[in-house]
Parts: sequence; C-alpha cells; structure tokens
Amino acid sequence: MKSYLAVLGFPAAWRFLAPAFLARLPYAMLQLGILLLVQWSTGSYGVAGIAAAAAAVSQALIGPQTGRLADRYGQPKVLIPQVAVHAAALGVLLVLASVHARSALLVTLSALAGASMPQIGSMVRARWAHVLGGSGKLGAAFALESITDELTFTLAPVLLVAISTGFSPVWALLVALVMVVVGTLVFAMVRRGAPEPMPVRVRSQGGVLGLRGVAVLAIAFVALGTVFGSLQVGITSSTAALGQAGAAGPIYATFSGASFVGGLLYGAIHWRTGAPVRMAATIGLLSAATVALTFAGSIPTLYGGAALAGFVIAPAVITGYTLVETLVPAEVRTEAFTWLNGSIGLGIAAGAAVAGQLVDRFGGPWAFLVPPVTTGLAALLILAFLRRLRPETGRSPVRELVTTA
Repeated sequence: MKSYLAVLGFPAAWRFLAPAFLARLPYAMLQLGILLLVQWSTGSYGVAGIAAAAAAVSQALIGPQTGRLADRYGQPKVLIPQVAVHAAALGVLLVLASVHARSALLVTLSALAGASMPQIGSMVRARWAHVLGGSGKLGAAFALESITDELTFTLAPVLLVAISTGFSPVWALLVALVMVVVGTLVFAMVRRGAPEPMPVRVRSQGGVLGLRGVAVLAIAFVALGTVFGSLQVGITSSTAALGQAGAAGPIYATFSGASFVGGLLYGAIHWRTGAPVRMAATIGLLSAATVALTFAGSIPTLYGGAALAGFVIAPAVITGYTLVETLVPAEVRTEAFTWLNGSIGLGIAAGAAVAGQLVDRFGGPWAFLVPPVTTGLAALLILAFLRRLRPETGRSPVRELVTTA
C-alpha cells in the first residue's frame, strides 16, 4: 500500500480527486440513463437504443477534441463552458422527454449531451502525469484511476436504476446533472496539479492519432470496451435464460470487484518488464480468460468466469494509459488520454450491439464469443506493432510538434 499512500500524499490531491469523483459518476450514468429516459418517453427500445448509441459515439468522437483544447488553453477554460453546454443540452432533453417529444429531437439532444460531457477522467490522468511524471509513481496513480473507474461504473448504474424505479428516469438524470455541474466546477477551480496551457500543432497526418503507437492503443482499447459491452448483454440474457434474472447484477458486480482487486495488485508491483510486452501479455491473458465464459452454463460458472475476466482487464487498461504517456509529449497528453477513453466507449457500444444481435439470433451464451475474439485480435495487433509502442531511443516525441504562439 506504500505505492498508493505515496500517490495520495501528494499535496492537495484530494482537493481535485473528490470533486472529480463526483463529476465522474454521471459519466458512467449517461448512456444507460438516456436509454431508460428515451424508452420511458417513447415506449420504444429501438429509439432508446439509437439515442444511447448517439450519445456514446458523439462522446467518443468529440471528447478528444475537447482534450486538445484543454492541452492548448488549460483545463478551466474548457471545462466551464463545456459543462454549461452539457447542462443546457441535458436539461432540454429532460424537458422534451417529459412532454414526449418527437424521437428525432430526443436523439439529437442525446448526441449533444454526449458530445458535451466533461472528460474529467482524462484530465485527472493528465494532472497525475504532470505532477508525477518521471517519479516512478505514475503507474500507481493510473492504477488508482482505473480503480476509480471501476467504482463509478459499479455505483452509477445502481444509483441510476434506484432513482429511476423509485421516481422516474427524469429524476435520475436530473440528479446526474447536478452532480456533474457541481463536481466539474469545483474541479476546474482547483488549479493545483493542473498542467499549464501549451499551445501546439501536431506535425503528423492524423493529429495525435498519427503519433507513434497511439492509433494501435486506441484500437486495442476499442477491443477492451467490447468486453464491458458484451458482458453486460451476455450476463443479463444468460441469467434470464437460467430463470435467475436477479443474479445479473451481483455477477456483474463480481466482474467489477475482481477488476478492482486486479488493478490494486497490479499497480502495487514495480514491474521490470517493459510496458509494450505487458500490454500484449495482459490482453492475451484477457482473451484466454474470457474463453471460460463461453462454457458458463450455470450461475456458479458465470460468477467464476466474470471474476476471472475482471481480474485481468484492469491491468490491461492500466498498462495502456501508462504506455501512451510515454509515447506522446506533454503538449497533447490530455487529448491522447481522451482518445483512449473514447475508444472504450465505442467498444462498449459496439460490443453490446454485436452481442445483442448474437443473442437474438442464437441465444444468450453466444454473446460471450465477442470478448475472446476481439481481445485476441487486439493482442495480435499489439505484437505486430510492438516496436511502434516503444519510444524511439534518443528521440523525444516533442520533436514531432511545433509550438505555436
């Protein structure tokens, strides 16, 4: 635990970590919340699915652009107007849903709410990289961030569903709106640890994605996202088919809890093996671990398969964030982190969509074929481009950038 205590002992760390946690809960609530809201308003799961997908895709595509602005102009100058736009978009969406407006309007506002969601997780990682870079503590800090992600994605759906069933989806997203506004504004006002604005222009085709190894990691993170999305569908459909639908929540909580433990242990170890090799190894292990779920024909085996997959996925995510920090200069660090965040979001949406089609056509267990295939291909991709994931010796990535006035 010394590694984590050393990280949390950074002066004023809790001043930005506490409001960041409050703002990150709504991040994990938005997609499911929009699904519940639009279905409640229109009575159609088809429209609700399109609205939730629109929020996820717009968030994945626009998020990195806001990360780029944060790198150039500073986090507060981006977060404050961004959360204002998000509050307006989500507020209008809630009003329109309450009066059962046309589906096209609900989908449009859902996309705008997703696009304007503050990228707090990426900005917290950028702060850790800024204050801990080169100290040897960054791996533990990123492990803490992955653990925080697990907590938010475990707690947020429980909170969302509880308020939605007790009151309505409108009230659930209204609570999320209050949390994201308060948390984001307080986080933006805490300047300690925030990177200084560094206006830059990337001299590479494709921007940050064109920098060494970033696109490879983004594709790998899409594969990691498919694990989350397909497991949600697979666990839900399999438990229902087994006549124990209520077990879906505890089984997915087991997945999250195992990920929490795996990330905690992984981040506490001082690794001598290079991050690129660890990235290939952890994704390969994840592919092997998720194969166990394809044989899960009972509730106990579902628990065991979910725990095994969860234990391995957090180390893969932690390694990816650690790795990208070594490949990009500080000038575009937030944008790079946001590309990885967005890639996971795209993977979740794609994994859920593909798994849903497989379940409809062939049955619940077929959803579990998605993770081993996608992560297996990602592991092969990492191995094929292993050299691209190592910083060039004697060459700083800053040379690929031209600072502009």
